[in-house]
Amino acid sequence: MKRTILSLLVLCAMLPLSAQDKVIRKVLETGRTDNQTMAHADFLSNRIGGRPIGSHNLQDAEAWAAGKFRSWGLEVITQEVGEIGVGFSRGQWTGRLLGAENMQLHFVTPSYTAGTRGPQRGHVLIEPRSRAEFERIKGALKGAWVLIDGESRGFAIDRTARGDSLRAAAIAANEEIEKENREIRSWNRSHEAEQKPLKEYDSTPALFYREMVQAGALGFIQSAAVPLQALYDRAGCYDLTMETLPEACDIKLDAHQYDLIRQMVRERRDIQLEFDIRNHFFEGPVKYHNVIGVLRGSKYPDEYVILGGHLDSYDIAGGAVDDGNGVSVTMEAARLLATSGAKPKRSIMFCLWTGEEYGLLGSKYFVESGLVPLEKISNYFNRDGGPLAAVGVTVPPAMYDDFVEAGKSLLEYSEDFPFTVSMREGEPRPRPSRAGGSDHAHFAMNGVPTISFNEADIKGFDFNYREIWHTESDHYGQLIPEYMEHSSVVSAVIAYGIANLPHLLSREGLYKE
Repeated sequence: MKRTILSLLVLCAMLPLSAQDKVIRKVLETGRTDNQTMAHADFLSNRIGGRPIGSHNLQDAEAWAAGKFRSWGLEVITQEVGEIGVGFSRGQWTGRLLGAENMQLHFVTPSYTAGTRGPQRGHVLIEPRSRAEFERIKGALKGAWVLIDGESRGFAIDRTARGDSLRAAAIAANEEIEKENREIRSWNRSHEAEQKPLKEYDSTPALFYREMVQAGALGFIQSAAVPLQALYDRAGCYDLTMETLPEACDIKLDAHQYDLIRQMVRERRDIQLEFDIRNHFFEGPVKYHNVIGVLRGSKYPDEYVILGGHLDSYDIAGGAVDDGNGVSVTMEAARLLATSGAKPKRSIMFCLWTGEEYGLLGSKYFVESGLVPLEKISNYFNRDGGPLAAVGVTVPPAMYDDFVEAGKSLLEYSEDFPFTVSMREGEPRPRPSRAGGSDHAHFAMNGVPTISFNEADIKGFDFNYREIWHTESDHYGQLIPEYMEHSSVVSAVIAYGIANLPHLLSREGLYKE
């Protein structure tokens, strides 16, 4: 009788391990034969498109992602993170140079900046840098496109009171230079007289912005490096109302074309520019949300492993890499586990954050909301970068054995992408005190482990994230399917393994306290 009871106990002890192995085998097989990562990426970046806060596209993406989670049997939580008073949607945009040399123009406009009233054609002026220069051209500003100084970094011209103050200070500085130049001219009228050049102001372009808009300028054109970046009106979009919409276009033009046009204007050539920019606004408020799928834990439902990426993006391209890549991998990891019959001991959360591009708004809200006790989070895995292959982790010594256990089934999964667990050497890093560049930041600031996967371009596709990040090049064709599909499987397997450990991951040696 005792032997029978002992055999039953051994059998019962073995059952959970057998069930886990069955789940992992199913995840690996489905990951090979029916991987849907690129289907998610296709729908998000091509069928929906770019997804800035306040856009119909972001609302559509939220609804689509929540629907997918529900269809896989996950519990769905939506967190209202905030709202913006005016919504923005983008249509087509075209531009051309008219004159002796006709040319199609390569340009972008930031979100929440003005469009044209149909095709608008006008002559071209160079912006004034002093009051005297403004007075000299103010009559010609009506119906003009104005070339302004500085190289664009993608953001809109600051139309707020702070921007006005910075421009006023810059004008005052140039007035002092102009005063010195007048004194020089008063005693030396030679063309060789030492005249000080007026300053250009990259951080406060369009010095006479208000006066030029009032005088009837159609818009402002700034030089921009290729590939072009178009971000948003960072300073003013939250204060917009339907009564205070921007009036003049804010155009970021290919630097080569900008230089050519500026030279033509200096030579007083007879040229005009024509733009047709369909930037549209709609009445808000427009709310934005985190969308979270939850695979609830069977033994420790109030302890968590979390994976995430951000759902919002900029909208001059499809937002495929930043961060449709992270969203698609996270969603496929959720599908692989949910459809495999996984019943992890701890809850696994698949978090699609909102407002990352506007200041990590969604992940910050989650951390501060109290929805999940931070001390109960075993690890947060963030994916927000290139569409590369997850090939391993580097962890503190106290986590090493646990990650080896969680990843053992991956050792022989792929000859192309062998998975390795490495032990971190040296002293622990200090816990960060300020938010960094992605959604892991507020977790790390609060002491939560944010071990991320080591990612690599193993097959040499010459991927360069900096050439795509926040630019017109961020489209579906930049994604690397075999890397992303592999990363979905790795994410599912490791998250499931960590969720089934007999304990939370140790935080010993994680941060230097």
